[in-house]
Amino acid sequence: MSKRGKQTIDPEIVEFEEALLRSLDQATHGEGRVNTPQQIVGRRGRPIGSVKAKPKIPTTIRFDQDVLDALKASGRGWQTRVNEAMRDWLARQSKVN
Repeated sequence: MSKRGKQTIDPEIVEFEEALLRSLDQATHGEGRVNTPQQIVGRRGRPIGSVKAKPKIPTTIRFDQDVLDALKASGRGWQTRVNEAMRDWLARQSKVN
């Protein structure tokens, strides 16, 4: 038979077990957290105020392959730069007409 060394108890495990038993005891006595449907719905989704005032609208536009390749090669934010270029073009057109 092999001799086993003295077993030590990890204090973190003891603390965890005590907390677990406390929470189980609270749950069996109905003392646990109760979430109403309104509380659950209130937490879902995007936080309030995180939506832009003027959100961008997804659309489809067709570019020649070389134009699209050049835009994508310009790096991240190429769609934003296209949006700004279109806005500038529209501003110039309104001044001409």
